[in-house]
Amino acid sequence: MTPLYYVISVVMVGFHKAFEAVGLDPAGGASWVLSIVGLTLVIRAALIPLFVKQIKSSRNMQLIQPKVKELQKKYGHDRERLAQETMKLYKDAGTNPFASCLPILLQMPIFFALFRLIDQASHGNPRGVLTEEQAEQFGGAELFGQIPIANTFLNADGHVGVMLLAAVLVVAMTATTFLTQRQLMSKNMPADALSGPYAQQQKMLLYVLPVVFAVGGIAFPIGVLFYWTTSNLWTMGQQFYVIRNNPAPGTPAFAAKQDRDRAKAARKGEPIEATAVETAPETPAERRPTQRQQPRKQTRQQRKSGGGQRPSGGRTEGGKQK
Repeated sequence: MTPLYYVISVVMVGFHKAFEAVGLDPAGGASWVLSIVGLTLVIRAALIPLFVKQIKSSRNMQLIQPKVKELQKKYGHDRERLAQETMKLYKDAGTNPFASCLPILLQMPIFFALFRLIDQASHGNPRGVLTEEQAEQFGGAELFGQIPIANTFLNADGHVGVMLLAAVLVVAMTATTFLTQRQLMSKNMPADALSGPYAQQQKMLLYVLPVVFAVGGIAFPIGVLFYWTTSNLWTMGQQFYVIRNNPAPGTPAFAAKQDRDRAKAARKGEPIEATAVETAPETPAERRPTQRQQPRKQTRQQRKSGGGQRPSGGRTEGGKQK
């Protein structure tokens, strides 16, 4: 975790000094919470390329669902063969059924590093580039002058303010996790993708992740809860933008975008063009070029007569066929 301590602390200290320069109390909770929010924005901005890759993979997963269903009908009696053929289809389509989990998995080490950074700072133990003075300020920072950001719901010791703020952040973190996944399933998944293994994975994430965060959230410091809630809000906004402007074909979001485009074109008096429908990615077997048919070779007599075909069934005066 040491490299992560340095990365996280460098970003946080940079934001903290910036907020101190504009007049915020360096020992106050507001400057440190805003530094955590700044850290979150930097991390999520760095993960944008991965998010784009996740969106493309998720779209391919949706588009190949008809082919997945065909495999299920064909190899439903042989689970091992079905698994092999399904993974082969994923590979040929250039997609990964677990790509939707990558942003969460990559954030987890950062999440736990921040957890340990706050916990150690609350005991006066600096990590990364934090000095002893900064560690003491960070560990003892209080919001509204009475809510330590290093405290959790479980160790609030009857502090009503800590318990109330922690509960609000846990609910916000859980609700944003649920709404983000729900937004994806209700607006940007075609009807064919709402059944099968991919749909089961999405439904599992829809209900399991909020429960995990709700149960674990009561043990997270308030500073960590601010990190995860801010990250979820970023995800909701980012996903809303992508679904609205680049929805998957055959989804409610795609139909809504077509309606908006037609209405916009009508207002401007422009001709309404038909929207191209995206199809499933072709596998290598489907990309084979068609063979060119070679022309038939003419006989010597056909070349002399200008390339015309000899009439079939013609007869001479003697009744013999030519």
